[in-house]
Amino acid sequence: MATPSAGASKESENQGRSARKRRAIIDAATEIFLQKGYLATNMDEIAALAAVSKQTVYKNFPGKEALFVEIVSSVSTRAGDKVHNEMPDIAKGEDLPEYLERYAYRQLTVVLTPRVMQLRRLVIGEVGRFPELAKTLFDDGPRRAMAAIASLFERLADRGLLAIDDPAVAASQFNWLIMAEPLNRAMLLGDEAIPKPAELRRHAAAGVRTFLASYGKARTRKR
Repeated sequence: MATPSAGASKESENQGRSARKRRAIIDAATEIFLQKGYLATNMDEIAALAAVSKQTVYKNFPGKEALFVEIVSSVSTRAGDKVHNEMPDIAKGEDLPEYLERYAYRQLTVVLTPRVMQLRRLVIGEVGRFPELAKTLFDDGPRRAMAAIASLFERLADRGLLAIDDPAVAASQFNWLIMAEPLNRAMLLGDEAIPKPAELRRHAAAGVRTFLASYGKARTRKR
């Protein structure tokens, strides 16, 4: 007769195996969707690449659409986590322009990766068929980014480092000062048009200078 600890260990092992299979399915599906597009992808190919049965694929995801939504959400969430959750708050005495430049550069390098760009293009191509995909990408991407930046700016304003009346407006302006030109270039011209790190650093620094000209604590605000 199995002991309670042995039963718990077996259950934990089964859960770990299931999680690995689910991860393998998502990774395989991501590769195939990005290579072939949504319509040309089928569940048999996904199962084969993931090295699982087709039944296992359907056990985890009821259909191709649900799997696609999961991929859009997971890729967007992981990218957002790298920018906003893993970036510490500014340290006491740390240079504000330098901190914001690092934040901006981190956002640029995380978003402007080939996989994220390919996924964005794929979602835009399917938005007429699956409008909820675009909403998922927007909610987990730009909307989440601007909410996180607004929260950051509110904290910086509370510490007297920025002069901000509306953190949400300031966040939107900062986000698009930093992201607009490189993102549009990469989206429309392809992965080879993604700027090199040195160019991204210069762009981030220029955007931060423009932002601080309006929101730096030294400016004189008109009431």
